[in-house]
Amino acid sequence: MKTTKKLLPGQPGTKKWIAQYGDALVCVRYRHDEQKHTQITTVELIVQSKPLKQHKGTIPANKIIFLRISYYEVYLRKVVKEAGGRWNREKKVWELPFEQVRQLGLEERIVLENG
Repeated sequence: MKTTKKLLPGQPGTKKWIAQYGDALVCVRYRHDEQKHTQITTVELIVQSKPLKQHKGTIPANKIIFLRISYYEVYLRKVVKEAGGRWNREKKVWELPFEQVRQLGLEERIVLENG
């Protein structure tokens, strides 16, 4: 089967289909079936439309996160260090991949990079 025309709504040849399907019409295709010697008309329709889920707040698991841990929280510093955390001397924060931060339940200690 060979497609001979693809028409968008509003083009000549789509008036009848717009009347039938309205705004759901995406396009009309005219095809030729060489074996059966027939012309086939197909329509593409929108059957569902819903908003996309926004993942803007999702943090990649391997992103390095800055954590504020007080000098006097010796046990917590030890736990972070054992999880692979490193001390950043210039910024005075601990650095740890987000996955480990989440596993340790330390999300409330995250320090924003620009703040």
